[in-house]
Amino acid sequence: MDLGLKDRVYIVTGATRGLGNATARALAADGAKVIITGRDEKSVEEAAAELGGDVLGLAADNADPSAAQRLVDTARERFGRLDGILVSVGGPAPGFLADNTDDQWQTAFETVFLGAVRLARTAAASLGEGGVIGFVLSGSVHEPIAGLTISNGLRPGLAGFAKSLADELGPRGIRVVGVLPARIDTDRVRELDALSGDAEAARTANEARIPLRRYGTPQEFGKTAAFLLSPAASYLTGIMVPVDGGFRHGF
Repeated sequence: MDLGLKDRVYIVTGATRGLGNATARALAADGAKVIITGRDEKSVEEAAAELGGDVLGLAADNADPSAAQRLVDTARERFGRLDGILVSVGGPAPGFLADNTDDQWQTAFETVFLGAVRLARTAAASLGEGGVIGFVLSGSVHEPIAGLTISNGLRPGLAGFAKSLADELGPRGIRVVGVLPARIDTDRVRELDALSGDAEAARTANEARIPLRRYGTPQEFGKTAAFLLSPAASYLTGIMVPVDGGFRHGF
């Protein structure tokens, strides 16, 4: 299936590893030009070189107020256009109510929430008809995840923002989508499993609750996200798509 990605230009944040990296790989493999970001310059350069093709790496922090405009400007200067952005960021600090400090909440808000809002707002000002804004969120949009109190507080709010944005930008032909991973086999999820004290037992227990009885791969997530960002999904907007092997039991 031709997704129509050839020569289209996307920004993918937090793409040195994990879900952002897998999405950038899927986009580039189908002919898109991609700007990837991460906070560490060396890691970004290495990731861009490993992805190959028309992939440009830029060191940027989602929490930096100047990052969004710099990324949009770079896309236009380097590739002559911008067709979409996927806002992905590492998960906030784990912990329960008594564990998380004000500083952790503030840092997460600046990075996960306000940074995403700023990136979306800046991209929206530059996108034309056929453009798309995507957010990597979490299954916590629908149901809180034990031990991830900060994420549980911020992700649903960002999903609400995305839905509002879809309504506002729809008349301009700009789509907005959310992608909701659950147990995808990334460094982040392995770290969360390890917090239990027995990572293998935690994984086994989690897999038993997933109808497909396994964790997803980053590649499976990346292909789904790439489809949603592509012209092939041109009539999908305002939706939150779970990539979770059936983990969410609601419709």
